[in-house]
Amino acid sequence: MRFTKAIVRTPCKRIIEGISTAGLGLPDYDLALQQHSKYIKALEACGLEVTVLPPDNDYPDSTFVEDTALLTPAMAVVTNPGAQSRRGEVREMEETITLFYDKIEHIRPPGTLEAGDVMMAGSHYFIGLSERTNIEGANQLGHILKNHGMTASIIEISGMLHLKSGISYLENNILLGVSALGKHPALSHYDIIPVPDNEAYAANSLWLNGTVLVPEGYPMTLENIRSADYNTIVLDVSEFRKLDGGLSCLSLRF
Repeated sequence: MRFTKAIVRTPCKRIIEGISTAGLGLPDYDLALQQHSKYIKALEACGLEVTVLPPDNDYPDSTFVEDTALLTPAMAVVTNPGAQSRRGEVREMEETITLFYDKIEHIRPPGTLEAGDVMMAGSHYFIGLSERTNIEGANQLGHILKNHGMTASIIEISGMLHLKSGISYLENNILLGVSALGKHPALSHYDIIPVPDNEAYAANSLWLNGTVLVPEGYPMTLENIRSADYNTIVLDVSEFRKLDGGLSCLSLRF
């Protein structure tokens, strides 16, 4: 899989009101802007053309665009976020997606799905059941993917916000994951790069065209990734971590 484009949204001033269970304090808005700008530069360094959407002050969490849509090679899926306060975000995102996709599917109520719970591994998609994604939403997505020649399987998760909070696909049949997910039977045929329990946040690293974006401050995970012969870019995303967000959350790649 090679990515050529990405969509991001600049953080809004109300980011300090975003949903959080991290207990790390309020994000610094100006620092978040600086970190977001460096994130965009990293995407561009990996060969992606980046569409930057303006801040949306109606939605404090709107910089976490990944949850609003799943962009596949065949079509796009507009989600129905499990967080009630985020559901309005999908309307404007769909307008943007129509610039790139002719075929757009939708997750319908009572199904809920946030794409942070969806991990693409080639043409197969793992869907995590979480507080934000329910079985109805997961089944809808599985049906949509099947209709477009792809496959899916469902994994129940606990102790983390989204599936990709604990595991990431680094291509070539390799996963980066915390022990709880790395040992999951559905993932047993993958090679696993381990993430130590005390560096669990780093499990949300992001593969882009042979380079892995890694959050700053997790030296053991970084060394494990580099030992597997990946190029890396280390990024400080401290202000987004305060809102339970990670590297994948900040963009839609396709």
